[in-house]
Amino acid sequence: MNYPPLFATRWNLPRRMAVGALGLTLLLAPAAFGAFGVTSSGGFYTVDSGAGLVIKIKQSNGDMTSVKYNGTELNDQSKASGIASGLGTATVSSTISGGNVAIIKCQTSSSNSVVANLTHYYIVRSGFNNIYMATYASAEPAVGELRYIFRGQFNVLPNGPAHSNNNGNTGAIESSDVFGHSDGTTTSKYYGNEAAMSLTVKGATGSGVGVFTAFGNRESSSGGPFFHDIENQGDGSGSDQEIYNYMNSGHNQTEAYRLNVLHGPYAFCVTNGSTPSVPDFSFMDALGLTGYVASSGRGRVVVNGLSGMNTAFPYTVAFTNTAAQYWVAANPSNGSCECFNMKPGTYTLNVFKGELIVQSVSNVAVTAGNATTEHTITITGDPSTTSTLWRIGDWDGTPKEFLNGNNINIMHPSDVRESNWGPVTFTVGSNTTGQFPAIQFRGDNSPTTIKFNLTSTQAASAHTMKIGITCAYNNGRPSVTVNGHATTNPGASSQPSSRSFTIGTYRGNNATFTYSIPASDFVTGTNTLTITPISGSGDLSPWLSAGWAYDCVELDN
Repeated sequence: MNYPPLFATRWNLPRRMAVGALGLTLLLAPAAFGAFGVTSSGGFYTVDSGAGLVIKIKQSNGDMTSVKYNGTELNDQSKASGIASGLGTATVSSTISGGNVAIIKCQTSSSNSVVANLTHYYIVRSGFNNIYMATYASAEPAVGELRYIFRGQFNVLPNGPAHSNNNGNTGAIESSDVFGHSDGTTTSKYYGNEAAMSLTVKGATGSGVGVFTAFGNRESSSGGPFFHDIENQGDGSGSDQEIYNYMNSGHNQTEAYRLNVLHGPYAFCVTNGSTPSVPDFSFMDALGLTGYVASSGRGRVVVNGLSGMNTAFPYTVAFTNTAAQYWVAANPSNGSCECFNMKPGTYTLNVFKGELIVQSVSNVAVTAGNATTEHTITITGDPSTTSTLWRIGDWDGTPKEFLNGNNINIMHPSDVRESNWGPVTFTVGSNTTGQFPAIQFRGDNSPTTIKFNLTSTQAASAHTMKIGITCAYNNGRPSVTVNGHATTNPGASSQPSSRSFTIGTYRGNNATFTYSIPASDFVTGTNTLTITPISGSGDLSPWLSAGWAYDCVELDN
């Protein structure tokens, strides 16, 4: 739990009274803070935490125009912080709850052109330098994504994540949001972002100050435990240090947005530069926020264990329905786990090996105040149990083990720090997994060639080849030839309509392409197989070309 600074409660009174009461002691102590509370003046609500944080909210539209910490202005004074790029107009009101919690409520009308019928809350707790927030969305914003952007002053908060710091760039190299630098490196607001299940706090710092997003539990967001979205951006102008909470977006989104739900609570934590712990949100149970489900109205699921685990991989147990999503890491020894604080409802339970679903259980019911017990779940859908002649990589739902696979989340494929993409010729038994490309681009590194040996007995039999992918771009799918013999070309997989591996993610819809290869296509000794992307759509560039990220490639026994 976050406790207020010691002197925040001692000096919860106006400055002139404090000087009179404490005299010389005050002069030798840190500067006194103002009193907790809300004032209304000049079209703004000003909220003082009583511990050094003072914010201003515009009464006509809910913009946060000023965030001061110990007198230092953190917010860009040319751009307000807020939902989307501002709500345009809103009804804004102020209340005090319990004498120590200030609530600024912003509501849009049914005709608001930015986002209709949205309710957003700014909440400040006496003695705490956190701006707690929650957002109830019954419609998707016109910009197609739901986000809160804190627009900080870059010169006050210059120390943000390096992968998303666009300052000093030499121009955009893709669309208007991926940038190149004179040394050949690349940056973007899409790079360096954690998966949803790893989100805790993240932000930027300066001299004696820091602002961090505490992202909350993500139950109302979309995309599951491994979805990546924008978290920070040095905007390239030298003016803004942008710190985000993205609640949903179309950035390779794999499922529908959750609407008519409360996103949050989340918070923007203001510190002296140190990284804060995740704040305690439990006090918000009593605030009566629209769509809020208190802990007393929630339930939990206990899983006694998972049978059939591969101990080389982490396992995650996730729950999903149209109203909420949750996940919990499984015990690596036996798969047991317990998921807390779930909204009542009926869920699908998915077991992930790495990032690949290997088992699903339907109709898992959650009721308030009670535990639902799922006994040991037997994993039957792991494709790694198939006997193969050879396998490149493993079925884990990621391309991380392949060439440049660990760079997808942090840089553009053209970045000078990448190893040469190829085209690659991979010899089974000689080359290592890390020499096989993580991504197949029609416009850059195609074809990929695989050489492998077969005995006369093996060559006399038909075999099945499988290519697993984690996402695809531009309807790309693999066309395969074996010793010059073409196999039947597959149709495209179902994927989000978005850029993917150029904007920091390989996470789409996992798909497997299967090829039946007759014995007549094989030879005893060295065989040569090629993989080339096909698509009915034209390419925009070598990198924005038909392609996919690999999960696994194998030839079955």
